[in-house]
This record gives sequence, structure tokens and C-alpha cells, in this order.
Amino acid sequence: MPDKIRFLLVGGFNATVSYLMYVGFILLLGEAKYWLSMTLAWIFSSFISFATQKIFVFCTKGNFGVWVKEYVKCVGVWIVAYTINAVMLEMFVRIAEINVYLAQFLAIVCTTISSYILFKYFAFKH
Repeated sequence: MPDKIRFLLVGGFNATVSYLMYVGFILLLGEAKYWLSMTLAWIFSSFISFATQKIFVFCTKGNFGVWVKEYVKCVGVWIVAYTINAVMLEMFVRIAEINVYLAQFLAIVCTTISSYILFKYFAFKH
């Protein structure tokens, strides 16, 4: 199965996990804390994302040092993706006046392509 298809499947799973965490944090903290909810969801879901991307999508091998190197690169990808997500979320909520639930869903969809490119050609490239 091509890595693009695997990325869409695994990415869909990861996006669902991240979104459910976001909703959980919104319910716990309140809609006014959507930024904090997004940040917490990104932090916690990043560990799941790293493992699933490494093992199921890009199938990279290596010792502990390789895992650490790839994880550090993934953190760089997540910083870029988080920034895109944050800007989009703010635009959707403040400018387009979309509710925080739909706004985050749309922001996640928008970050998918850039994440794939950065993971494939930067984080998991050997």
C-alpha cells in the first residue's frame, strides 16, 4: 500500500484522537479556553502520532539514536503544523465566527497536506 494511503489512514486516526482530546479539553476547560485545549491536545497526541507515523506509514528502522533523531525532527514538523493550526483556528473563530468545534475540525483538515510533506521529506527521510 502506498505511503500516501497509509498516511491518510493513520493520519485520519491521529486526527480523530487529537480532535477527541480537543473536545474533551473544551468540555473540561470551557469554550473560552480553545487555545489551551488545542495546545494540550497537540502535546498529548504528538506521542501517538510519532509512533504511528514511524511504524505504520514510513516504516523506518533503527536503534534508539535513530528514534530520538526522528522524534526531534517530528517536533519541528509539529511546531510548523501547530502554527498553521493555530492561525487557521483563530481565523475561523474570530474572523469567520465559526464555533470552536467546527473551526478545529477544519484547521486539522488544512494541516494534513503540509504535515505529510514535512514528515515524508524531513522527519522520516534517511
